[in-house]
Amino acid sequence: MIGFAAASKPYAFDYENDRERPLYGTLKPLAVAIIKSMYKINYIGAGNVPEQGGIILAANHITALDPLIVAAGCSRRMHFMSKRELFDNKLSGWFLSQLYAFPVDRSKFDFKAVDYAAGIVKKGDALGIFPEGTRSHDFRPHAAKGGVCYIARECKCDVVPVSIFTDSDAKKGTKLTVRYGEPIKYDELEIDEGSKKMKDLRSSAAIVMDRITGLWELGHEG
Repeated sequence: MIGFAAASKPYAFDYENDRERPLYGTLKPLAVAIIKSMYKINYIGAGNVPEQGGIILAANHITALDPLIVAAGCSRRMHFMSKRELFDNKLSGWFLSQLYAFPVDRSKFDFKAVDYAAGIVKKGDALGIFPEGTRSHDFRPHAAKGGVCYIARECKCDVVPVSIFTDSDAKKGTKLTVRYGEPIKYDELEIDEGSKKMKDLRSSAAIVMDRITGLWELGHEG
């Protein structure tokens, strides 16, 4: 009972200390094996992900396992924003943190999480983010929030669009096609650096989602 009670407590993620996760090398192959046992995944265009330098990978969102699905297809170590509720359990929160995931409060613009994300990119690492902010119930791409371009503006970085396509409902055994597109150059995002209005960032985020949708529309072909 004591162990269960401890596990049920929220995991206290430390936003002030982006430390190395020594178990990552062990846990990622395990997580990838689980993903590939659950889905029939075809990866296309992984070579479009730069091997070095700060970069954002922005994908549409259809399952809770999307961070692992996206990370499994490329060689970069990736950090991911994950909904805060997944860290409400101390054990699951610890496990996710070992895979370089960190919590974000989706009920507001979570500056603490967003600033942490920007710090990841500034130091030269890869950040995974889902611009829609939540999973799509019809498995199609939807409108993006401005967070992805807030981070891009802070880091002056490029964004790699990623699409996750299924023509069914993403249950176990489903065929998925994951496409990594060519990086969207920072200048292509048309970010108004003098504006602090989120609506202006949303118009730039729409450019990202348009690229993601274009990849998604290719379906399982190629």
